[in-house]
Amino acid sequence: MGSSRLSGKVLALLGGSPVLWHVTTRAAQARTVDQVVVATSDQPGDDSIAGWCAAEGVSCVRGPETDVLSRYALAAEASAADVVVRVTADCPLLSPAVLDLVVDARAASGADYASNTLARGFPHGLDVECFTRATLNSAATEALDPEEREHVTPFVYNRPERFRLASVAAPEDWSWLRWTLDTATDLQALEAIIAALPTVLDPLSDWRVTAAQVDASLALRAVNDVARTATRAVVARIRLH
Repeated sequence: MGSSRLSGKVLALLGGSPVLWHVTTRAAQARTVDQVVVATSDQPGDDSIAGWCAAEGVSCVRGPETDVLSRYALAAEASAADVVVRVTADCPLLSPAVLDLVVDARAASGADYASNTLARGFPHGLDVECFTRATLNSAATEALDPEEREHVTPFVYNRPERFRLASVAAPEDWSWLRWTLDTATDLQALEAIIAALPTVLDPLSDWRVTAAQVDASLALRAVNDVARTATRAVVARIRLH
């Protein structure tokens, strides 16, 4: 809830429901998912997230605010997961089909880690990572760099000599599309997409159809470009500091 760029974003309303509702509902629709667990912080500011999960019947674990890696380890332990899928709570257009694609790719390859982000091709906001419990445990036990603990998986994908990695490629390059929620401009862009294409609210809607519809709309392309530009500006300011 304490996001510096957009405070409270995961419980912001989008299409009449909190962003977190969209994410958890879509994740639960995936064929390969047995249980959805929200891993939030133990800070008082995130009590509202834990309260929302309790009201909605969604499993929730809480841990250190900046040590997100340890929260994932807690979630894996609480759910007795053998394989863990990581999605972030600011991706309300998450695709269950893409999630299944990544999980299936890891299983088929026998990799320790698979994702559709090693090489960008999917829209930003459809990011999925999948890794074995053993891989997660190794990272949670050994990672010392604060960056690796905050961002969960760099310990793994930055060590290809140790971990077997599998990259899931998009059918074509849609990486210019921005469907994630990081700033107020992103929220406006997502609202514009939903207003113009209400079928996108269906958790099982085909992301490729949505991508083609956005591509075909000058107005939605313009909104997308504004969101991308605003994000680049924010990132540039952060680097300057």
